[in-house]
Amino acid sequence: MELERKYCTFDAAVTVTDGCVIEGYASRFGQCDQGNDVVSAGAYAASLKQMACGGRAVKMLWQHDPAQPIGVWDEVREDETGLYVKGRILDSVEKGREAAALVAAGAIDGLSIGYRTKAATKDKQGRRVLTELELWEVSLVTFPMLPSARVAAKGETPEAAGLREVARMIETARRTLVDG
Repeated sequence: MELERKYCTFDAAVTVTDGCVIEGYASRFGQCDQGNDVVSAGAYAASLKQMACGGRAVKMLWQHDPAQPIGVWDEVREDETGLYVKGRILDSVEKGREAAALVAAGAIDGLSIGYRTKAATKDKQGRRVLTELELWEVSLVTFPMLPSARVAAKGETPEAAGLREVARMIETARRTLVDG
């Protein structure tokens, strides 16, 4: 069974503090992504429990590259929204410094999960509903698959967050017009 990846973009629920601490949702329950998949609540529970019992942690990677760990996830848990993560980008690692700078500048705003599907079903719309996943890693990425989770700098005002959202909508409309 091959390792799969799901991409998420950050939204105001994800924050960066001091250029190194990042938190937010790597996956959101009940939302269909661009791959026509929906993650069910509880899909990560068994994997997270197994990792905790084995003393293992979810890896923080750069662009899913196992040769480029860029930090550590200090907290990975499910809640009613999805898979919440909080961790530290390591500024003692060259790629970590680059990642922190890119996130702080807004050039990188994506999260992606690397996982194996343990159980899934199809719903009436033909979407794959992921009910049990073996989570391996959460990466910072350029191109996310689930558009509903984005990063915002810690302390960003609601007005600035609103402007970022308007800019995203304009860019989406522009792409739709250009791509026809």
